[in-house]
Amino acid sequence: MELLFISLGVIVSYLIGSMPTALWVGKAFYGLDIREHGSGNSGATNTFRVLGKKAGSAVLLIDIIKGLTAASLVRYLPFVDPGTIKFVNLQLLFGLSSVLGHIFPIYCNFKGGKGIATLVGMVLGIHYISAIACIALFVVVLFSTRYVSLSSILAALAFPLIAVLVYKNEEPMFIAFGIAAAIMVVLTHQKNIVRLVAGNENKAKLLKKHRQ
Repeated sequence: MELLFISLGVIVSYLIGSMPTALWVGKAFYGLDIREHGSGNSGATNTFRVLGKKAGSAVLLIDIIKGLTAASLVRYLPFVDPGTIKFVNLQLLFGLSSVLGHIFPIYCNFKGGKGIATLVGMVLGIHYISAIACIALFVVVLFSTRYVSLSSILAALAFPLIAVLVYKNEEPMFIAFGIAAAIMVVLTHQKNIVRLVAGNENKAKLLKKHRQ
């Protein structure tokens, strides 16, 4: 029975992560398929770039909530107590399932976003202090450089260091997750890294009104 509940949690988390927020917002309010514009990525970054900050902010918030919701599903399992290693491990399992759902959504032929916002939501549900510190770093880098990709990469690389060195989190699976998450973010941003090195990466238009 325990295995059944865990399996259902993984499936539900994946389905939550698979919700194509950017695609739905684009089609419902702007009459366009976000995958056919900009970078072709159905995530918050491309939504900001193509549809502006209002749509981008909505997609970003909902994608964060997807990860947070998935990581919080563990609280409804009757056989695990909050604060235990098992509880954290199941949060990681469910949260990662939602991130994979965002990257490989079943509703969109397994082609989705890069999973950064959903990853942030997942970490908020597990270890919110680390998440807030990474968000702060992301915002500082973003407003300093206007590169969303660089901000995401540096925040992801800082995450395991913040968890271990600053907040002394000694949960081995959480530390391993932090390292794996950083690697995943770097791998999903390979094209962005190439453009950053070449000096032709797109910059975000911050605090400017979007024009159609």
